[in-house]
Amino acid sequence: MGRLSKFENHYLSIKQNRWYWLFSLFCRFSLAYAFIVAGLVKIFGERFASGLSALHPMGAYLEALHHTGYYYTFLGVAQVLAALLLLIPRTVALGAVLYLPIIVNICILSIAVRFEGSLVTSPLMVFANLFLIVWNYDRLKYLLPLKNIQPTAFFQKPKKYNNKFPFAFFAGVVAVMVLTVVISEFGFDVMPRNSVGDCQQQFEGTENEVAGFEFCECIHSEGESLENCLKAYEVKAI
Repeated sequence: MGRLSKFENHYLSIKQNRWYWLFSLFCRFSLAYAFIVAGLVKIFGERFASGLSALHPMGAYLEALHHTGYYYTFLGVAQVLAALLLLIPRTVALGAVLYLPIIVNICILSIAVRFEGSLVTSPLMVFANLFLIVWNYDRLKYLLPLKNIQPTAFFQKPKKYNNKFPFAFFAGVVAVMVLTVVISEFGFDVMPRNSVGDCQQQFEGTENEVAGFEFCECIHSEGESLENCLKAYEVKAI
């Protein structure tokens, strides 16, 4: 039996498990909710995360994005459309494909500017999105550059699900969540945080308190780029 056949047999067994199915529902509805909220903000012309200062690296990006006219509205429409497609059972696969490039972009942006508001949620949303893509493999496999793909009927909901709890899978889910939180908390030596006060707290009582406070002022008072502020901090840090 080839690797592809083994994978497809394993895939079919997963699709017949109630716990995997419930997890897919959780991913669908949570991802849809997040994009409906974010998308409607853009469609109604409001700036996303309006409480974040425009001097903050992410705030500066969102402020500039807010002034891009119909492009800003287009992004909101794309987010809402992806969310609605996820909510409709027959269009989940299409919704997951549309959702992926948007959330990957948000994830990379969050990491690049060290924005703690989505530093945890956006990677987890990427993983949830990838799960939905794999969950809909039977509908999406024809798009993959694979040889010897056998035409098969779309998976039909079984009359009775297998109720065996997949401990290994959910242990992996918890591990990914914990690892994401740990990396977001300790992955960067310096974080701009969302306010000057929060930023300064990470340096209070440390040997780099003076350099750290100057970094926070550079970000939140002077509005310099994260790159320039980090360079200035690295020069003065012990």
